[in-house]
This record gives sequence, structure tokens and C-alpha cells, in this order.
Amino acid sequence: MTAEQAHRDTLWIKSSYSGSSGGQCVEWAPAYAVHGTVPVRDSKTADGPAMTFRTGAWSAFVSAVKDNRLPGA
Repeated sequence: MTAEQAHRDTLWIKSSYSGSSGGQCVEWAPAYAVHGTVPVRDSKTADGPAMTFRTGAWSAFVSAVKDNRLPGA
């Protein structure tokens, strides 16, 4: 089974920062966080690949987005 197949049956949560018009839609799978990783994907390609981040890195990224601390933002 590939990682894409394993993630297909996972509960995916759409980011509250994703627009409702079908533009920039990011989803993440919180169930994997207990294993130390967070899969993230583009919701428009639900059968496509997911990028996986370590939980600490993902938390730092989300905090930076919330605080508007991203470089170039």
C-alpha cells in the first residue's frame, strides 16, 4: 500500500484559512499527529500525494500564519 492509498481513507480537515471559492484549499490529517507527523494536501487533488511534516514544524508554521509572521507576508 502506498502512502497515497493509506491517506485516502483518512479524515482530512480543511484549513479555516482556505477560501470557499475553490481556490487555495489546504487540508491536514490530525490523526497522524500522534505518530509525530502531519500529512498536508491540496484538497483539489484528494487522490494525489500529501506532504508530511513533523508535528513541531507544522505547529510552528501554523502559529506563524496566525501571527502573520511569514517571510514576505
